[in-house]
Amino acid sequence: MALASALAIGLLVSAPGTSHGAGPRDVAGTRHAAGTHHLASEPGSPRTVSTGWSVPWGLSWLPDGSALLTERDAFKVYTLTLDGTKRQVGEVPNVVTTSGEGGLLSIAVSPSWNADHYVYVMHTAAEGNRIARMTFDGSALADYKVVVDGIRKNTYHNGGRIKFGPDGYLYATTGDARTPDLAQDRTSLNGKILRMTPEGKPAPGNPFHSLVYSYGHRNPQGITWDAQGRLWEGELGDQTYDELNLIEPGKNYGWPRCEGSCSTSGMTDPKRQWPVAEASPSAVAYADGAIYMAALRGERLWRIPVDGASAGTPKAYYAHTYGRLRTVESVPGTKSLWLTTTNADNSGEGEPGSDRVFQIDLT
Repeated sequence: MALASALAIGLLVSAPGTSHGAGPRDVAGTRHAAGTHHLASEPGSPRTVSTGWSVPWGLSWLPDGSALLTERDAFKVYTLTLDGTKRQVGEVPNVVTTSGEGGLLSIAVSPSWNADHYVYVMHTAAEGNRIARMTFDGSALADYKVVVDGIRKNTYHNGGRIKFGPDGYLYATTGDARTPDLAQDRTSLNGKILRMTPEGKPAPGNPFHSLVYSYGHRNPQGITWDAQGRLWEGELGDQTYDELNLIEPGKNYGWPRCEGSCSTSGMTDPKRQWPVAEASPSAVAYADGAIYMAALRGERLWRIPVDGASAGTPKAYYAHTYGRLRTVESVPGTKSLWLTTTNADNSGEGEPGSDRVFQIDLT
């Protein structure tokens, strides 16, 4: 990406709550006058829900209000209640580690779980990354079945987030597997956001009559929907910028031709971008008018107010207080978030069992 082009498009702004001079940048015509984005809430002090975790990566809510969580390197799945009761409910078969970013990644509970008892996992296998379906009866996982495979794996850049959207279809983020040109190849499943039926088939209305929903992504690990059903995505950049993108079907988000905003025709610019030292986003969640973004290398939680298709000025919280922040999810029926650390991963400094799950109330 040409830095001069990016500077021509956006204005560097300093984010409150961070000591870095560059700060996140408004890059897609989303600057607003002071006071345009007013939130009724801000995140309070994190409260520990549970300790003793090792790289808790995926998190998805069950209808009873408890959550399913995965441990990336142990391949295990647990339930965790709001009061902190933790119970192992299974180990996903056929998972392998890449001694990097692969392993047991995300988990997603079927929106029809009361009827079908399905849960979905995205993980690394010997042949590549895949999405599998299992049954969970409330006590134990069983009945493993592959629904999507053929996604290349690598030590790094595996993507790995799956979530059901408000339309009832399953969405998945895939990395470029350190082969950047795959992101521009619409016949490849890598470097994409995928959209599928619960059976792993292309969802109706997909732009290319395949699983591919958007392309030109480097290593997307976070997706969420706002109150109007718009899809937002957090993406890890290379050496220059990380991104917050508003995803639209069929759009090209630039990688590897662009990192952050650029002037190349046909590319879709991010709504916000950050120097990589301040972010490395692994998850995003929408709550009470804002996108919350968990930062790994940046070791902070970003709040970005959103208004329609516009993203306001980001603000950072908890910088360098809790270490590497991996997953953030809104707690259903509340104005709270759950947030996990992964300081015990191979890029962190924590020992196995040193990771935590926090609750953050928006007040």
